[in-house]
Amino acid sequence: MSEEKSQAKLLQERLFSKKKNGMLRLSADEVKSVDSFCENYKRFLDQSKTEREAAKVSIELAKAKGFTEFDPDKTYSAGDKVYYNNRDKSVILCVFGTEPLEKGVKISAAHIDCPRLDLKQNPVYESNELCLLKTHYYGGIKKYQWPTIPLALHGVIFRADGSRVNVCIGEDESDPVFMVTDLLPHLAQEQSKRTLSEGIKGEELNVLIGSRPFNTDEVSEQVKLNVLSILFDKYGIVEDDFVSAELEVVPAFKAKDVGLDRGLVGGYGQDDRVCAYTALEAILQCDKPKTTCITVLTDKEEIGSVGNTGLQSAYLKHFIFFLAEKAGTTCPMVLNNSTCLSADVSVAFDPTFPEVCEPKNASYCNYGVTVCKYTGARGKSGCNDANAEFLSYVRNIFNANSVIWQTGELGRVDLGGGGTVAAYIADLGVDVVDVGVPVLCMHSPYEITAKLDIYMAFKAFYTFFNN
Repeated sequence: MSEEKSQAKLLQERLFSKKKNGMLRLSADEVKSVDSFCENYKRFLDQSKTEREAAKVSIELAKAKGFTEFDPDKTYSAGDKVYYNNRDKSVILCVFGTEPLEKGVKISAAHIDCPRLDLKQNPVYESNELCLLKTHYYGGIKKYQWPTIPLALHGVIFRADGSRVNVCIGEDESDPVFMVTDLLPHLAQEQSKRTLSEGIKGEELNVLIGSRPFNTDEVSEQVKLNVLSILFDKYGIVEDDFVSAELEVVPAFKAKDVGLDRGLVGGYGQDDRVCAYTALEAILQCDKPKTTCITVLTDKEEIGSVGNTGLQSAYLKHFIFFLAEKAGTTCPMVLNNSTCLSADVSVAFDPTFPEVCEPKNASYCNYGVTVCKYTGARGKSGCNDANAEFLSYVRNIFNANSVIWQTGELGRVDLGGGGTVAAYIADLGVDVVDVGVPVLCMHSPYEITAKLDIYMAFKAFYTFFNN
């Protein structure tokens, strides 16, 4: 009987899946590498609260690693490193490989836009001697999460003469912060009868920005006048300049370690800047790969990848067209032989809300980077469903290079779903699968990721580029 049990155990060990917490698989030195990598990541999060800032910081890091601005008229050689800046909101970074371009390129594609509050075009108003800003939320948010937290104002304003002003208020320790107000529980009986999604309505996401009148003169809207006077003194702008501005209201929180063991990172915008940073670092550390490698940091994913800085536009295709033309081949030939890791986050299993996930096919913190074969919703609608051949390749290179990884999907079949840029890259004829970091509290003002998973995302993208 004992012999039969032993045989069964041996067979079980051979045939069953071997999921294991990744922290139990790392040496002490590897844990130090994980923690060190995430210190730089937290700095990136704090410096990149908007897509414009993320693009700017990424280009600065690339230049420090020898990347130069892409020139479509120039011929490049293996090992050359270039970047393409698309309207200060999306970036392509490329390291030329030793193989002919007609054999394809390897792409990692992440997005650098995040859910937030945008100012309306005519945002400033005074009511009952308080000055506020009208907003329109961007991307999928739970509106009730945004009141009563410290907020910062980031963006650009173009004055009537065309000159540009960069705005960042609320991040420095000496800066004021802003806030969306909410009712006290004692007076919220009617508000409490609303559904959770309507607890705070879109038109109630008004940002408190001032309270003091300009002076003792008897004129109307003295508090608004004082606020506009402060903005004029600081930035030289007038109210009409808000029409030609892009101003974003984001949490003023700093990225911090979460937990007594410091195993997690908390911060705003980790969907999808956690994948943007890891994909960026992977290509910055590419030297002379066999296959030409490209990292795309794109905009507008949270609202459908629309516009000329989103991946439904042609800017990535045009970039590859320029490469192909100089290499004496065609864009379709290059794309048809190309592969891509769509670098986007996945949902981490939350033990407080276990009912929304199917445990055998959920992603877990500290189990490594997640490979998500398909996203979409309601029967995989709107997704890229990766083919088995490409999944086999990804699985094998990850295993051969000690990448700790797992599989997962976006919640239970009838509940979950979501989209990434994978479908738009697949439209170009490229083999693509979603690979990214599991996130707790996704789309909230303060998201949580595991340091091990962050590092394994970097290792996954680096392995992909170099194998």
